[in-house]
Amino acid sequence: MENTGIGSWIHRRRRKSAGRVAVVSDDTALRYEELADRIDRLANALADRGVTKGDRVAYLGDNHQAFLESLFATTTLGAIFVPFNTRLAPPEIRYALQDSGSRVLIHSDTLQEVAVSGSTGTGVGHRIVVRENGGDSRPAGAAGRSVVVEDLDDVLLIGAPEHPDIAVTEADPALILYTSGTTGFPKGALLSHRNVTWNCVNVLVDYDVTSSDVALMISPMFHAASLTMGVLPALLKGASVVLEARFDPGRALQLIEKYKITNLSGVPTTYQLICEHPAWATTDISSLTKLTCGGSAVPMRVISAYEERGLSFSGGYGMTETAPGATSLQPHMSREKAGSAGLPHFFTDVRIADPVGGLLGDGEVGEIQIQGPNVIAGYWNRPDASAESFADGTWFRSGDMGYFDPDGYLFISDRLKDMIISGGENIYPAEIEQLILQLDAVGSVAVIGVPDEKWGEIPVAVVELRPGHQLADDAIRQHLTGLVAKYKIPKTVTIVDGLPRTASGKIRKGDLRGQATGVATGTQTTSLR
Repeated sequence: MENTGIGSWIHRRRRKSAGRVAVVSDDTALRYEELADRIDRLANALADRGVTKGDRVAYLGDNHQAFLESLFATTTLGAIFVPFNTRLAPPEIRYALQDSGSRVLIHSDTLQEVAVSGSTGTGVGHRIVVRENGGDSRPAGAAGRSVVVEDLDDVLLIGAPEHPDIAVTEADPALILYTSGTTGFPKGALLSHRNVTWNCVNVLVDYDVTSSDVALMISPMFHAASLTMGVLPALLKGASVVLEARFDPGRALQLIEKYKITNLSGVPTTYQLICEHPAWATTDISSLTKLTCGGSAVPMRVISAYEERGLSFSGGYGMTETAPGATSLQPHMSREKAGSAGLPHFFTDVRIADPVGGLLGDGEVGEIQIQGPNVIAGYWNRPDASAESFADGTWFRSGDMGYFDPDGYLFISDRLKDMIISGGENIYPAEIEQLILQLDAVGSVAVIGVPDEKWGEIPVAVVELRPGHQLADDAIRQHLTGLVAKYKIPKTVTIVDGLPRTASGKIRKGDLRGQATGVATGTQTTSLR
């Protein structure tokens, strides 16, 4: 075969895994040979519509088989797949479409309004609509310009069934994943076939994925953590993937029991909501063998709840630019090394450096830098940002602060941009957040810095309580007294109904900073969404 990239994976699996279920979407199962046939038809249909090697094909939709069909069809042609966050507003979609130069937009019928608005006035010449909910309405065109709009089912019917074997190498670009930058416009991380493949190899080695696994994907695939840490390694290995459009803890428990799920991945909040659901105690979860968690450390009470059911967590650390794995924490170390992000992945190297590039020793906090075949070479159309993101040419500068313990385990202190400088002292919010999470009443917490005339910045805590729990006014400050220096103790504790989060479940601290600026000392109750 000429194609040695990820676009050839399902075609290769057609031969090795015929008869096995590849994907379950909307409770409909597709075997590997059926998925391969749909991918070939879509690839040929895209080629008929002018898509060639190097072109960009965008996708806007929740977890669905069409996402994977579009991904593999695009990369079969050597074109570049560009998935969008479903929470984006039309102007954000318009920017990403224009920045990427996408020629085709494939999108869910449930997002038709935002897709039409966001693609109007861009270079998109074709829109292909996915019927996620069996809708009867026909696709709507974009007002004021000539755009060919088709239904995905119709496109698949007329696509040729032959497998197109295009010459694609591991060095060729495969994905553009837009990062939610803290300033300015988002940057498109350009992942090559090499980046994705080696990340998947790291996952197979460090997380022991097998062909008999059944992975439940409740996190959105437009994030690298779900796509390249969960879905793609499973398909590479010939396992089965169950796709769920949106996370609901009760529904997740039902799917675990129904499909005998072995692999589950998510963020700490995901696991907390599952184990606190009324059906937790009565659901048969005996099939589960692998739990992976990212985003932040898992609170000890959540670890204990799963350990009572015979389960332990694999943790990890990474980012879109590392495709996204950098380190992994094995389940047997989840308690002994609680709070750690683990050891570097098998084919990935990690170091800690000071501001001028000097390497730091155990226990010394510095910037985490990553090197390996899974690390991107740069950003789409951003040579300036690409150059600034690397030290010594090959070490990616994460912008995260951390340190190694004497055993070589990585601990994350915080994002460099999240570090609070109060009276000249550095405060790492993650340290304070983990201590606050020890309180049984606390469900989630974000410690942020707000401007202060005297100290420059002061730390404040924004807390979401667990259902049915209350927290005394001064409980958090009393809990922290004696555990950390006084300057690290939040001057304000704000109780909120819900913390603002990204689609992957991470807390949007930028939103909180804007809303918390000027908050007076004391405990408050409010709603920050």
